[in-house]
Amino acid sequence: MDQIKIGKFLQDLRKENGYTQEQLAEKVGVSRRTVSRWETGSNMPDLDILIDLSDLYEVPLRELLDGERKSEKMDKEMEETVLKVAEYSNEEKKRGTTIVRIYFIIGIIALVVNGMMNLMEVEGTFWIGFVQGITYGLALGAMILGILYTTGVMGKIYAFKMRLLHGGKE
Repeated sequence: MDQIKIGKFLQDLRKENGYTQEQLAEKVGVSRRTVSRWETGSNMPDLDILIDLSDLYEVPLRELLDGERKSEKMDKEMEETVLKVAEYSNEEKKRGTTIVRIYFIIGIIALVVNGMMNLMEVEGTFWIGFVQGITYGLALGAMILGILYTTGVMGKIYAFKMRLLHGGKE
């Protein structure tokens, strides 16, 4: 923490707001000499006074402690970055939701086909048994894949597979 830089910043803020050292000292309940020590960097205000100065000057406490204003450009760039990350995250969620829906639709279709075959009381041939087994397997497989995907296990399996395929490099 650069006390001299902070002191200069406190002095600039005081002047921007049109206060003399005496007026500021009176507002925050200290002596004029104390304000002078802050501004030369020989002393720092107590935390409660820093909070009061932050409110008085309408400057975030972080900026007071850094001894400088953060540029609006930097805030704008940060906002744009956060929005891009949020947009990317939303796209990933949509993609994930679509994949899970596909798994469950396949499972439901398989169960419906199997149920219809049981209701129709079709003669038990090899192929009927085969189709019934496949539909049960599809339904069970789709549910398991849906659970693995929604719990994040599928992502870990994919990452592991990629490490194996690329020799530890992703």
